[in-house]
Order: sequence, then C-alpha cells, then structure tokens
Amino acid sequence: MRVLLVEDDQALAQGVQLALTDQGFAVNHVNTGAAALSSIRSGDCDAVVLDLGLPDMDGLDVLKQTRHKFPRLPVLVLTARDGVDDRIRGLDLGADDYLVKPFALPELFARLRVIERRLGTATSHLITVGPVVLDSSAHQVQVDGEALTLSRREYVLLKLLLESAGRIKTREQIEASLYAWGEEVASNALEVHISNLRKKLPKDFIKTVRGVGYSVSAA
Repeated sequence: MRVLLVEDDQALAQGVQLALTDQGFAVNHVNTGAAALSSIRSGDCDAVVLDLGLPDMDGLDVLKQTRHKFPRLPVLVLTARDGVDDRIRGLDLGADDYLVKPFALPELFARLRVIERRLGTATSHLITVGPVVLDSSAHQVQVDGEALTLSRREYVLLKLLLESAGRIKTREQIEASLYAWGEEVASNALEVHISNLRKKLPKDFIKTVRGVGYSVSAA
C-alpha cells in the first residue's frame, strides 16, 4: 500500500517513514498542506497519514479539500490536539481514524493494516492461498507449515499477489507498491524479485501473464 505521510516534524517523519517502510509500505513524505494536496491530486497514494499542525495551513483544511474531491481515499489523522471536540471535528470532516501524539508505532501499523484490508480482498490478518499462509500482523509467511525467510520487498510482493488472488497485477501496479516516490528502479528489478520468490514457493504458484503482469490462482 502506498502511504502519503504529511508531517512537518522532520525527526518524527523520518522515524515514521523508516518504520512504515520496514513494515512493507511504500511511503512518500511531504511537510506542507500544499504539497500534500498536490500529491493527493496526482493519485499516487492509497492512504494518507495526516498531521493537523502544518506550517502553511490547518490539516483539517487539507482533510476537507481531500474529502471533497476524493471521498473514498482513506485518511488517518495524527495530531497533538487531544481535545474531544478536535477529534469529533476531524471525524465529522471525514477522517477514517485518529491517533493522538505521542503514539505507539505498533498502533499506527495496526490501524493502517485495517485500512489495507478494507482496500484489498483480505478480511483478516491471515491470507491463505493453497499451501501459502501470510500473517500480516506477525509479518510472517509459511508454506505447508514451514516458515519462509523473505526480504522486505519479497514479502510485499507476495502479499500484493495473495491479496489479489485470481486477478492479474500489472507490472506498473506492482512497482508502485514496491518502491517509494522518486526511488530509482532497475529495469529488471521486478523480474529478480519474482525469480527469488518463485524459488521459495511451490512450483508454478506465481504465474506470468505475458506482456501484462503476474498473478496467483485463487484456488
């Protein structure tokens, strides 16, 4: 899932961005409301983590404008404003969730996983396709009960394919989920990840749809 992190506290933003990346999210960070709205309009994110205390405009105004044009884009609000009235206003303006600073990173991860499940096909933290079981809460994968050792991008790639079991994911869709904005991607990087992943999974588990992308069977 591609997350837009809108936070003007540079130290906090770096910590959150690194932590989310380690959890398998592709993260883009901006530090102003104007930059946030520009990124949202470009359509390059699946969810927004939005701080309300921005230097150029109130985060609630960003939320309001986002909701007006993109009513289905999930927005999780981060704020130091812990008053009940502030929370109610944020939720009334369309925030999907609300975290008050300081917050525990595992709680942020859990709330983003809820959003991710809502966007995808998974209805729980366990995704099972044939002999392959992915636990998004524990960040683990098993095949026939045996744990696999996967790199971060291998894990994200497999998760993406499992959540879309029975459907084709295009190369562009996969690369957008694997890599952050502005990150240089080698022309054969996806094929390398697919090849490495296939060596760890049952034969023919990942299918190539020539000229389009990849898929796994829903059966």
